[in-house]
Amino acid sequence: MAALGTRGTVKEAPGFNPEQDIENLRKAMKGAGTDEATIITILPHRTIAQRQQIKEAYKRAVGKELADDLMSELSGNFEKVVIGLLMQAPIYDAYELRNAIKGAGTDEACLIDILASRSNSEIKALTAAYSKEYGKNLEDDICGDTSGMFKRVLVSLLTAGRDESTTVDEALAKQDAKEIYEAGEARWGTDEVKFLTVLCVRNRNHLLKVFEEYQRISGRDIEDSIKREMSGCVEDVFLAIVRCIKSKPGFFAERLYKSMKGLGTTDSILIRVMVSRSEIDMEDIKNEFLKMYGKTLYSFIKGDTSGDYRKILLELCGPEK
Repeated sequence: MAALGTRGTVKEAPGFNPEQDIENLRKAMKGAGTDEATIITILPHRTIAQRQQIKEAYKRAVGKELADDLMSELSGNFEKVVIGLLMQAPIYDAYELRNAIKGAGTDEACLIDILASRSNSEIKALTAAYSKEYGKNLEDDICGDTSGMFKRVLVSLLTAGRDESTTVDEALAKQDAKEIYEAGEARWGTDEVKFLTVLCVRNRNHLLKVFEEYQRISGRDIEDSIKREMSGCVEDVFLAIVRCIKSKPGFFAERLYKSMKGLGTTDSILIRVMVSRSEIDMEDIKNEFLKMYGKTLYSFIKGDTSGDYRKILLELCGPEK
């Protein structure tokens, strides 16, 4: 398991008893109809590791997969959340990426959300999970589904080769900033490879210094330059990388906000962020959300969703402070 953070809303259930949990889950699924309330009291209040124990105990007791039984009972967005909660983190990432690629069309937002925000160890784990679960190579699948510079950025991120040290080379940071400036704002047409080399490879502390230098040289934030110089998926992926470097919780807070504001809800993004971050940094995401938008994430979810889907998301969000 990749190390999960300590800033999640989902914590280990005290006095955890998987046998008791499966008994309650079996009762919830017995007979006509399903008792969703029981599922909501159990699954969002167990860690991923505890849910794995529940799955094993269920299989032992019933001779069937818990996920299969739940899928035959549930539907819609509520089902998507429940199924996501039962997966280990790298398997959930692999599952989301597979769904983003397979079939007609590509969900580029999903590829960007996951690949721009995961650490090297998380990328390695999800790549291995993808091969194991689907018998396919993730890089090959992504290459078959994307093109041009967007594809090249994703391939670079997939190598999980970002420097993860904390050292800042001041001279190199100045040079990086100058080279990015000369590759974009200072010329006609943009040399996107320069952006790739710096943004996908350098460590976080170094990049924060590069962004500072860039502001000094060009008089604008690097995000503004990316928006001016690029478009489409290439713009989106570079912006996501920059935002994740600046603040990962801030990046996810913005994804959540955009998934709910205006008409309609982009449930795929809302579900993915709530499920995948609930045990890592949801507390920080909630703080950033409030700071950035002046409203609580809880109130946003409450106003934008309904039914059991709303209830389970609010459990993952945790109460308003």
